[in-house]
Amino acid sequence: MLTDEANHPVPGLPPSFKDLFSPAAQQNSDAPVTGLFVCSGDAGVAEICAGAGFDYLLIDGEHAPLSLQNIQNQLRTVAAYPTLALVRVPSNHEVTIKQYLDLGAQSLLVPMVDTADDARAAAAAVEYPGSGVRGVGSALARSARWNRVPQYLANARASISLVVQIESAEGVKNVDEILAVEGVDALFIGPSDLAASMGYLGQQNHEEVVSAVLEVIKKANERGKIVGVNAFDQEQAQEYLLAGADFINIGADVALLARATENLAQLWRRDQGGKQITSSY
Repeated sequence: MLTDEANHPVPGLPPSFKDLFSPAAQQNSDAPVTGLFVCSGDAGVAEICAGAGFDYLLIDGEHAPLSLQNIQNQLRTVAAYPTLALVRVPSNHEVTIKQYLDLGAQSLLVPMVDTADDARAAAAAVEYPGSGVRGVGSALARSARWNRVPQYLANARASISLVVQIESAEGVKNVDEILAVEGVDALFIGPSDLAASMGYLGQQNHEEVVSAVLEVIKKANERGKIVGVNAFDQEQAQEYLLAGADFINIGADVALLARATENLAQLWRRDQGGKQITSSY
């Protein structure tokens, strides 16, 4: 977990996701880099999760009902804690990516990257013209602290982490070409959509799905690229770490709440006769 901003490449901004894997950060911790999906849209829930001790929170703009405004509120909330915010955009679209960056999201996860062209589009979207297509609005945006960050336009790309999501059989097939795209800082593997694309809907732990995940991890390791995977199953998470995954997304705020409330209700459930049945902890 990072708390020191002194060595960040853009003074005035906190570290981004790739900084969790710098030599200095890795030297100071033997624990795996772990994170949690934040999907409720509530800044209070984000704050509770931010204080729990994870390395990052993955604010989900793809599957959760999040507006630009409440993503920004969550970014502001999480900023008070040493946990980093990684934000998943809803699609690989340059206008959407521009908006998320202007909100101050320095670490972006772009879903459904199936080809090298998809990866190049995402890389271009996070960089200003010259090398990219990001629209210029730093004077109006939290990203540059409303032009309070010196030389933001020249140095902005150094403050941004681009993580692309491999979550289809096509993406696995094209992973070598995706890894070769300049500007991709890390890969994140999504076993749920990957399983569906392979004909195993809802079977993230199917041996062929696991094999595909392990293949991506191996190829990323060979190229020295940061790679992580979503794995709510703790035994599966451990397998992926042993295989060389650099980070693991190990849960979600809404899933934790759902299971905890179910378990609590189960402790006090009633049988058909109305008699209360309790279980001890």
